[in-house]
Amino acid sequence: MPIPAFSEPRRRALLRDDVYTRLRDAIVDGTLTPGERLRDQELAAWLGVSRTPVREALLRLGQAGLVTAAPGRSTTVATLDARVLRGAQSVVAAMHRLAVEQAVPQLGAADLAAMREANDRFAAALRRGDADAAIAADDDFHGIPVRAAANTAVETVLEQFTPALRRLERMRFSSLSGRASVALHHRLVDLCEAGDIEAAAAVSHETWETLRPLIVSLDESPETAAGLADDQVP
Repeated sequence: MPIPAFSEPRRRALLRDDVYTRLRDAIVDGTLTPGERLRDQELAAWLGVSRTPVREALLRLGQAGLVTAAPGRSTTVATLDARVLRGAQSVVAAMHRLAVEQAVPQLGAADLAAMREANDRFAAALRRGDADAAIAADDDFHGIPVRAAANTAVETVLEQFTPALRRLERMRFSSLSGRASVALHHRLVDLCEAGDIEAAAAVSHETWETLRPLIVSLDESPETAAGLADDQVP
């Protein structure tokens, strides 16, 4: 007997993903602040949904390192934890390196043009001090080789671990310190266009390695990290 085609599960999946995205973005942009207590009922009322997708979203956010929860205790927005960020940074850098290795032979002229355009938007956002626009442009830039690689395992890993780094990047993208990344992005596109797989992959990895000094500074104090953000940014 054929399996009936129901549309309800698909709608629920879309709702669950939307709730996760909205809560993730609220944490990254600071609407929900580190240490803030998160209550299912309040979040559900705020988003206009039931508590079920909120609970599911909070579980995913916990896996991404954006919230912390303990059995029988409240869920809170996670603080910037250097240990968690080091792990996320190492994984994300490695995944982007792999994505570029696999993407270079697949990238066409339109892809390269889109990367250059995204980098131009990234540079313009930094000049304006618009961290949200800078993050969006950076996502667009790196997303092109990730999609070209067509490696679902890479995409899944990046979806889980990148959000934890976005809060750290937001600190840097609020100033002109990201200008070093503009140059790295430009170099990456040139190497992709030249078909130099090894060098392009190394530059992609380097852009994410520039987060390390900021993460190390978190072991000292958040204030030190904020100050370092003026000088170090991918």
